[in-house]
Amino acid sequence: MAIIITDECINCGACEPECPNTAIYEGADDWKYSEGTDLKGKAVLPNGKAVNADETQEPVSDEIYYIVPDKCTECKGFHDEPQCAAVCPVDCCVPDDDNVETEEVLLEKQRFLHNE
Repeated sequence: MAIIITDECINCGACEPECPNTAIYEGADDWKYSEGTDLKGKAVLPNGKAVNADETQEPVSDEIYYIVPDKCTECKGFHDEPQCAAVCPVDCCVPDDDNVETEEVLLEKQRFLHNE
């Protein structure tokens, strides 16, 4: 499952540089699938969603840091635990019950995002 940042976020930014997939963005910031990944141009994500990796996407949140679920692998393939949760001073990086994924799916997504 992906990680989500709750509204208890204090916007400290500690989580953003820890994400190996560049899946965390400051509130109101636009994002791209290509940022921090090996994706370029048109791509079909492992979940079947067709995207243009270089196209700017709308922010998930306008007020607090947010995590893009399609880019979050819970740090599988990089670390033993989600790094955002490990560094969050207010424990607001928690599992997203709306985006449940198995370890196998998360590892497949990690390999896909980084051409491994």
